[in-house]
Amino acid sequence: MATFGGRREVAGFDEHLVKSRQRVADHGEVFTPRWLVDDMLDLVKSETERIDSRFLEPACGSGNFLVPVLERKLTAVQSRHGRSEFEKRHYALFALMCVYGIELLPDNVAECRANLTALFARFLGPSAGHEWNRAASAVVAVNVVQGDALKMTDARGDAILFPEWGYLGRGRYQRRDFRLDDLTQRASASVGLFEAFEEHEIFTPVKTYSRMTVQEVGG
Repeated sequence: MATFGGRREVAGFDEHLVKSRQRVADHGEVFTPRWLVDDMLDLVKSETERIDSRFLEPACGSGNFLVPVLERKLTAVQSRHGRSEFEKRHYALFALMCVYGIELLPDNVAECRANLTALFARFLGPSAGHEWNRAASAVVAVNVVQGDALKMTDARGDAILFPEWGYLGRGRYQRRDFRLDDLTQRASASVGLFEAFEEHEIFTPVKTYSRMTVQEVGG
């Protein structure tokens, strides 16, 4: 392994670890190499292989963590639902629905969304209709947000909202939108003052949508 002017050569290929020295100085932007991402994800291997486990990367860059997470989820989809094209496609979209990112820089946001949708499209193959690509684009548009994770605000300064997606079976999805600052309280709500309450009694979604098909997800 060697590093040359911001590139690291790993296993026969080069990875860009920085886009420019100025971006490093201005934003502290340094990308995590793939080998390290894989080692970190192996620490939570069982979660990465669950289709319905949710991952949030608060400084997602161009998707260095989210793309490998989605790859692992799609491998699980193929293993469990590959015999049914209907189930494979719907669970693949649900896998995409379960990855989230926040990123400060707009070009990284665009790259991350493009990388995730490209991986999804490759997995489904050319036989899938355009409605799947439209649905995937709609999902990453709301799941990958330009904003400040520390302030929990988007590029406009509004509170970050994330959709909680659910796959109900038979080609139907459910969406409920929550504020990120509310979601971060879920872990602490299981003990203490709120321990006697159910989660739905504490956290109210900003908006609840009717059940949706793939076509309706894509708008």
